[in-house]
Amino acid sequence: VQLQASGGGLVQAGDSLRLSCTVSGRLFSSSALNWFRQAPGKEREFVAGIRWGYGTTIYADSVKGRFTISRDKAENTGYLQMNSLKPEDTAVYYCGSGEIATLSQRYWGQGTLVTVSS
Repeated sequence: VQLQASGGGLVQAGDSLRLSCTVSGRLFSSSALNWFRQAPGKEREFVAGIRWGYGTTIYADSVKGRFTISRDKAENTGYLQMNSLKPEDTAVYYCGSGEIATLSQRYWGQGTLVTVSS
């Protein structure tokens, strides 16, 4: 299984951005697709996760109400819709697959940089 994250860019505060995570291979229904981020000088942190089969979701408190995670099983792609972006959302965003909401992912994609200017 390989994951490919894309969709990052430079936006202004208040703007929206949608990240995509394309999955090559098969994810089991019991697994999850997660998004993480790592800001400069900080540790990687969990952002949002979705169970691949059931579609149940979980969010970090810092993004709840602003970010929405989804997946399209037919397209084998996960998404992270990010609205009302803040400068503190600036980070490299990674997608991973494994257990939900844990840094111990079985598979990782490369990161995509999101920069939010004030």
